[in-house]
Amino acid sequence: MDADPLVPTCRGRVTYSLVAVCPRTAQVGVAAMTATMGVGRFVSHAWPRVGAAASQAFMNPYLAIDGLTLLAEGMDAMEVCETLVADDPGRDGRQFGLVALNGMAAAWTGPATGAWKGHRTGAGWACLGNQLAGPEVIDAAVEAFLTRPEDDLVVRLLAALDAGEDAGGDRRGHRSATIYVVDTEEYPLWDLRVDQAEGPLPALHRLYHAYERDLLEQVRRMPTRRDPIGGFDFTALDDTV
Repeated sequence: MDADPLVPTCRGRVTYSLVAVCPRTAQVGVAAMTATMGVGRFVSHAWPRVGAAASQAFMNPYLAIDGLTLLAEGMDAMEVCETLVADDPGRDGRQFGLVALNGMAAAWTGPATGAWKGHRTGAGWACLGNQLAGPEVIDAAVEAFLTRPEDDLVVRLLAALDAGEDAGGDRRGHRSATIYVVDTEEYPLWDLRVDQAEGPLPALHRLYHAYERDLLEQVRRMPTRRDPIGGFDFTALDDTV
């Protein structure tokens, strides 16, 4: 029997991700890890005051891009997910999740994605994965995220990746990891990427601490849409990037 041309025959690309909104700060973001390189470049999408989305497995980044566009136009998260999945001829091989600023979340896991695969959603988050050691990876990531409501979103997302890894993570191992968080601006507050490493999670932790120490304050002083000068002192050479 010939293969169905609409069902991909190659292996999926991405392992697990968590998209989330922080109700305290209204920041939105994505954390993800995978067994292949470059997870941060195509999977993670977040728009300020709109929401966050991740497209993975046999990924189509336009699911995330178009999903955020529809959220920005006023469609609710569940309707966005149903609309995009219905219109996608490759839906069986996709995994997709998004969360809106109001906390509504939705996700889809196609039947042709690699086992173990699945997702969970709740108020303010969606967690999804494929080719995992088992459902305990998702469960552990969600539990770690939910038990830290007082922490900054970036810290909660990092904790979720740690917990998913401890629970078995991707059954093929990991090669790249990312955390992407936006606040009020179209550029990110946090953009942490390990595109290729033997152990991407320890490398992501090192990058987090370096970013917090050396770059975060400069990002916070950057010009905004409301303030084109920002917090930089134009007489101080140390304020240049």
